[in-house]
Amino acid sequence: MSAVSSLSAPAEVSPDFSTFIENFRARLRHVFRRRADADEVSTTRGLEPFMMREVQRSSPLSVFIPEEYGGRGGHVRKCQAVLEAASYESLSLSLTLGINGALFLQPVSKYGREAVKQDIFDRFIEEKHMGGLMITEPDYGTDALNMQTSYAQRKDGRYTVSGTKHWAGLTGWADFWLVTARQEREGGSLGRDIDFFILDQDDPEQCVDVEERFHNLGLYAIPYGRNRVDATVPETHKLEPESMGITMMLDTLHRSRTEFPGMGMGFLRRIMDEAMAHCKDRLVGNTPLFERDQVKKRLSRIQAYFTTCSAMCAYASEHASTDNNLSTSTVSSNSVKAVVTDVMHDAAQSFLQLSGAQGYRLDHLAGRATVDSRPFQIFEGSNDVLYEQISQAVLKDMKKSNENNLYDYLSEYELTSRAAERFQGSLDFEVDDQMPQRKLVDLGRAIGRVVSMDLVIELGDRGFREDLISGSLKVLKQDAEAILDTYQQKGMAGVVEDYMEDSSWLSFV
Repeated sequence: MSAVSSLSAPAEVSPDFSTFIENFRARLRHVFRRRADADEVSTTRGLEPFMMREVQRSSPLSVFIPEEYGGRGGHVRKCQAVLEAASYESLSLSLTLGINGALFLQPVSKYGREAVKQDIFDRFIEEKHMGGLMITEPDYGTDALNMQTSYAQRKDGRYTVSGTKHWAGLTGWADFWLVTARQEREGGSLGRDIDFFILDQDDPEQCVDVEERFHNLGLYAIPYGRNRVDATVPETHKLEPESMGITMMLDTLHRSRTEFPGMGMGFLRRIMDEAMAHCKDRLVGNTPLFERDQVKKRLSRIQAYFTTCSAMCAYASEHASTDNNLSTSTVSSNSVKAVVTDVMHDAAQSFLQLSGAQGYRLDHLAGRATVDSRPFQIFEGSNDVLYEQISQAVLKDMKKSNENNLYDYLSEYELTSRAAERFQGSLDFEVDDQMPQRKLVDLGRAIGRVVSMDLVIELGDRGFREDLISGSLKVLKQDAEAILDTYQQKGMAGVVEDYMEDSSWLSFV
């Protein structure tokens, strides 16, 4: 049973979205700042049942559900706004809502069968149920295509699904799971494609067994663990891909990555607000910390990250709809996810530095933000891998276009054409399509920031505050050029495996 299903409360939802989101923000402030001790919440695992009950009274997950099923329409703009409101008070809560929305409700909405969708959505709206996604396995994390969870169809049409999954957010809480598996062939081998199955935890035949609960380093409010899947599900619980299951998985993951800025938006706004207030109030030698130049540098970067994330939210709102197939959007989705999570953690690190010793406490927002933001750079695709994939996608398209010069390519590429002209000197070089992996990662990091700049330029053209746009573009350009400088340096440090011989400094003094 979920953390809230036994404590359901009548929905108090305004039909007007602007009123709804304001009421939701007010409810969150009441729950996290008045009814609960924020410091205590940050250092204990899980959430008090009354907290999730109160959050769910607003039915925030209704924004992910289409109107024809009783929801608010599944409009990404509204989904981003809900994630932003939640992450201003709690990054863990926002991730909880994001898991439910992007990794369960949206794929079920797009690929689920009509026979099951209404019942599932009703239970989310009326009974405050929750859902998650299980892909990762103990021996197959990033290598998801070789997962060993298998399924077979029985003579009565039902499917058996068997395997072990871990690090699924909401372990032990979710009322529904989407579980990925490969079809078992004759002889025991597994097919290459991947399928998704809905598991209803109220059905004993579909219940997932939690074998171990993990003591995760951050995000204390979200339970993680190792889960044993040994389920029998009806045929209607198998999602229907438009083509291949792998394409369905890429569409789902790319959409989720594109929607990460919603979680980053409130988080960065909160850090910006708290850091500005602290630096104005904190006196050093009778002078506010705010007056020091290095402090202003850190604050300006936090503001730049806030603006960059704002541009990404606007982009997601217009491109991440379930009406769009994002399976091929490697460069845009990976750039958004990797860059926004990088800046989230960097902003938290700056806030921690500005906070001094008091920030180095788990019950202080700076310390908590630093620990909680770090896993965002790892889950749903490690950023190193995503940056490598960006480079591979660009190099593949350059080869297809018979283009070797990076500037010439990016100046014509849809995602970078507006920003590339600001880099003519640093981007004007021939790329080697046989570069080592570390260079692919560096190049991807730089391209991701050029893509981000393009989004910021677009937001500025729409009338977003000019001084914030200017600051964001300066920071992104500085970062991209620094990465490109590293990328073009010759020579690479190697790993010395047998390093013990002649490596004790005591022998040389």
